[in-house]
Amino acid sequence: MIDSHCHLDHEPLLSNLDSVIERSKSAGVTKILTICTTLDSFNKIKEIVQKDQIIYGTYGIHPHETKNNFVDSELIINEINNNDKIIGVGETGLDFYYNNSDKESQIKSFESHIEASIKLNVPLIIHSRSAEKETLDILNTYKNNNLKILMHCFTGSQTFAKNLLDLNAFFSASGIITFKNSIDLQKTFQFIPLDKLLIETDSPFLAPEPNRGKKNEPSFVIFTGKKLADLKNISFQNLVNSTTNNFNKLFK
Repeated sequence: MIDSHCHLDHEPLLSNLDSVIERSKSAGVTKILTICTTLDSFNKIKEIVQKDQIIYGTYGIHPHETKNNFVDSELIINEINNNDKIIGVGETGLDFYYNNSDKESQIKSFESHIEASIKLNVPLIIHSRSAEKETLDILNTYKNNNLKILMHCFTGSQTFAKNLLDLNAFFSASGIITFKNSIDLQKTFQFIPLDKLLIETDSPFLAPEPNRGKKNEPSFVIFTGKKLADLKNISFQNLVNSTTNNFNKLFK
């Protein structure tokens, strides 16, 4: 299995990194992608990715953080070019649910990240909440640039998923699909083709059932994988093989 999105620079993962990695390997996790959210986050991630060969990282600014952490595309490009274990741009995108940063700074940052991912030809990890139309409008302006899109912790509508599939997007399922009240989301993941799916924890957040309410960690990705296999009516091993191949195809 591959945990395609987590935050190893967050506690309690960071101070227990050795045991977190050991439990991940014991559970069958073969790669972990730890995601950058701020400038300070990236300083930690550059050290974390050297801790073990299964750990990779990204460079980007979360939409919540854009007001105080703007980076232009050239800085993103330079940071990724200088580290072969930094393999994606993000997480970036739009979050108009909380509006922790103003819309203008979020949009400007999102566009900067998109342009960097195009120039680098690497995946763009997108966070989108309460911003389906705006996210699509922006992505569609770049649709002729061979975008490599990964919708992280996807919780959008089936219509949103369909429009993103037209952009050749991939979708990552988080522990939310295991929640009993996530019926619409479960139906959306049944709709999305298997060759466009990945799995993630978003740890230390969003622990899946049966560990809901606990601090999440990469080893818990197994529970999301098993639920997604059930939703797709395939074996767990088939799900693992498919999502692993999809990750490796996307991130090369």
